Amino acid sequence: MRAYIRHPSDVPIEFFPLTNEDADDLPAPPESNQVQDISLGGLSFCSAESLPVESKVLVKIPAVAPPFEAQARVIWCVPRGSHYEMGIEFTSSEDAYTARMVEQICHIEHYRLWVKEVEGRELDSEGAASEWIGRYAKDFPNIA
Repeated sequence: MRAYIRHPSDVPIEFFPLTNEDADDLPAPPESNQVQDISLGGLSFCSAESLPVESKVLVKIPAVAPPFEAQARVIWCVPRGSHYEMGIEFTSSEDAYTARMVEQICHIEHYRLWVKEVEGRELDSEGAASEWIGRYAKDFPNIA
């Protein structure tokens, strides 16, 4: 079983470097970044900019309502060609758990759109959730 959950690559993430604990009046992010993987405690994503290890960031996933927001810290940053792959760790176990739920919502929505495109079936959110849970929820790592 995977320790990391593969995130749909078409769901964007935003991050904002924090210089202090106050997250008010943040500027718009320079770009949308794509999440690579999410685990029980953090996630990784590609970015055009590098951030130092141990720096603090505010992470946003605007594809859900209300948008997911959590503070995290950079635990690694590796150059990959013209971009950087960055790993962040959530600063609270509650945020890590919430991110996991957001991840499942993103997967369910991705599944709903896939069913419409490939199978020509229209599913509402509840129907998509029911089917997705029956087929794929067992592949998510357990929270211990």
